Amino acid sequence: MRRLLLLAALLLCTLLGTAQPASAHTELVSSSPKDGATPAKAPTHLTLTFDEAVDVADVRVLTVDGDRLPVSRTARRNVVRVALGSPADGSFALVWSVVDKEDGHASSGRIAFSVAAKAARAGSAEASSPAPSPSVRKGLVAVRWAGYLALALFVGGLAFVALLWPGGAYEPRARALLGFAWTVGLLATVAAVGLQGAYASLGGLRDALDPATYADVLGTRPGIVLAARGLMWVLAAVVLAALLQGAARSPGWRVGALAVTFGLLRTTGMTGHNSEGSEPTWGAVADFLHLLGAALWIGGLAMLALAVLPRRRPGELAEVVPGYARLAALSVTGIVGAGLVLAWQVVGSYDALLHTSYGHLLLVKTAVLGGVLVAAYASRQWVRTRLDLAVLLRGDAATVRSFGYSVAAETGLVLVVLAVTSLLVTADPGR
Repeated sequence: MRRLLLLAALLLCTLLGTAQPASAHTELVSSSPKDGATPAKAPTHLTLTFDEAVDVADVRVLTVDGDRLPVSRTARRNVVRVALGSPADGSFALVWSVVDKEDGHASSGRIAFSVAAKAARAGSAEASSPAPSPSVRKGLVAVRWAGYLALALFVGGLAFVALLWPGGAYEPRARALLGFAWTVGLLATVAAVGLQGAYASLGGLRDALDPATYADVLGTRPGIVLAARGLMWVLAAVVLAALLQGAARSPGWRVGALAVTFGLLRTTGMTGHNSEGSEPTWGAVADFLHLLGAALWIGGLAMLALAVLPRRRPGELAEVVPGYARLAALSVTGIVGAGLVLAWQVVGSYDALLHTSYGHLLLVKTAVLGGVLVAAYASRQWVRTRLDLAVLLRGDAATVRSFGYSVAAETGLVLVVLAVTSLLVTADPGR
């Protein structure tokens, strides 16, 4: 126990020490020449000033024909210089995009200007500012949803077996659930790398399959985080294999499972919005606790619904169900508390909560979570009033059926919560 507490303290210190400085998504502050300007002579370069430091590799400037222009750094870390050609009609129409180095979010826009009276304002009839492909954005949301689900099923399932149901390591349904979670988690992480690259470069789904896209992304901070998450999933295979061999009671296995769990949770939270705000350290801690609580709740719920209840063994029901009820109550408390901190960190005000798309999504998530809590309350009432009867009747199907319905409703609503969470990660924050 002392070693486990020491390890937990060490991991917490690591978590606090790796919290990133507060930053919002990178945005363009100004340009020279400005959008719509009419300089007397054709400029040789365009200067872009952003609201925070940027890497030259993360800034892309294209002509309307798709040609990429050279970008170079200046003495100021938030300013870059773009070399311009000399169009015959004196009109310039350029598309810029920049990738936030913290979470990989892409911001983009369009700048058009012309030299004196040589041409009408460039691009006045052109399309509006570019944006990532809708299909790529949807794909990124889908893989993030799958990644969150896999994380919850794997981490929560491991904890359920290790803490409440060691015999579950030999149950085929429990084994299948953990194996499914591991497979989906690894595949979702690999797919996220390609989709992140296509999203950042404003490309299409074909670009998500290009090996060059993977190479470009893995050179950025979001790509490094995704690579670290993929490595954690590979290490998770070792933990899973040991569990399937009956090592759930081994102290060594529990330490290894704790380390892998920490790595999976931390690398998942490092690409979110938790560092945006005045207190990034508190945001990182709150995000970690939020993910941990959700994983323990959702993974345990799935294990209960798919592996424990179908067996209807009175001894297991009497031992496992009350234990999970206590664990779920503790998890929900952590989710709500950490969620409030994250909302304060990312949204920042009631006005932003009520008048931004991010705030609206957060309200939808809160409303669905309220429905989940209602179903969870019904399950808890069954545990208090009907569990003893179910055990006495040796897991009679009619007695357990109502509990199964409430657990199924809870599980279905949780999937909706995860979907909204995936949209929140992709959306612009409410500030």
